[in-house]
Amino acid sequence: MTTRRRTDTPEPEPATLIWERPEPAERPSPAPLSRDRIVRAAMTLADTDGLDAVSVRKVAAALDAGPMRLYGYLSTKDELLDLMAEAVHAEIADALAHDPPAADWRTTLHAHAHHMRDAALRHEWFADLLGGRPHLGPAALTTLDAALAAAARHPGLADPDAAFGAVGTLHAYTAGAVRREIAERRAHRATGLDKRQWQTSVGPYLTRMLATGRYPAVARIVAGAKTPDPATAFDTGLRHVLDGIAAVTG
Repeated sequence: MTTRRRTDTPEPEPATLIWERPEPAERPSPAPLSRDRIVRAAMTLADTDGLDAVSVRKVAAALDAGPMRLYGYLSTKDELLDLMAEAVHAEIADALAHDPPAADWRTTLHAHAHHMRDAALRHEWFADLLGGRPHLGPAALTTLDAALAAAARHPGLADPDAAFGAVGTLHAYTAGAVRREIAERRAHRATGLDKRQWQTSVGPYLTRMLATGRYPAVARIVAGAKTPDPATAFDTGLRHVLDGIAAVTG
């Protein structure tokens, strides 16, 4: 009986990520290129028609360049999306840098969440990229660093796991809230109805369903609750998250 020698699987070579890969040297051309020009063109397409409108071919056409030229600056569409997300994180980082200095953790994290929401409302497609591939570019790391530094100023978040968990909770709330808000905006555009018109259109159905008595909690809340504007609703939820972090950490 022969025994097959066991061989260890070699570790994969570390990838050279887009953030550390140099751009091609500039060359005279009727359509000069750079990563910044490519990303700005892609963002314009996405701002107008959503992420589905973004492809290397379409971005190249917008820049009056051949698609193969773009592959000198990036390798895949995923890298293009990473660069687009990084550009939005740069907007968030710039907004944070212009905020007045805040000594307390809560003020900084509150501003962090609002800047993320503001950026997502300017670039709705950014919400589609939240929760997917990790954002690891320099600007994304800058915003994460600012949030973690703020969290660490809370005595109850001095432990690294506690700080990371608190910031993760904040990001999860912010991403979920803005994705819901943007989904509602898209739905209203698709139907041609604003929020009040949509509520009027579904009102008779909801009245019939609640009249059955099968949904008493829903009926009670619908009857007594006010409908805040999106900014107020976001801020209220954010306050609950920050209150929860403060209560858990003591």
